[in-house]
Amino acid sequence: MTKSELIQRLAERNPHLYQRDVERIVTAIFDEIAAALSRGDRVELRGFGAFSVKRRDARQGRNPRTGDSVHVDQKHIPFFKTGKQLRERLNEGM
Repeated sequence: MTKSELIQRLAERNPHLYQRDVERIVTAIFDEIAAALSRGDRVELRGFGAFSVKRRDARQGRNPRTGDSVHVDQKHIPFFKTGKQLRERLNEGM
């Protein structure tokens, strides 16, 4: 599902809201999650999951085209861990 599909579905389920307002709400939520992660905070949505930032150390990589070794700098990456309720919902009926 894309962001625009999410906005469309939420607008359909909430006919009392204008689609532009739903778009602003979704954008505000995503922007706030991104801002919290950039500050190094953890974002937890109970029953859904938690977003956090993990550090990846510098390392020696390999250029797949030439096979040469290249230095890869340290970086921070977003990480998502599913919540218990979401895991249970995904595994129902298995």
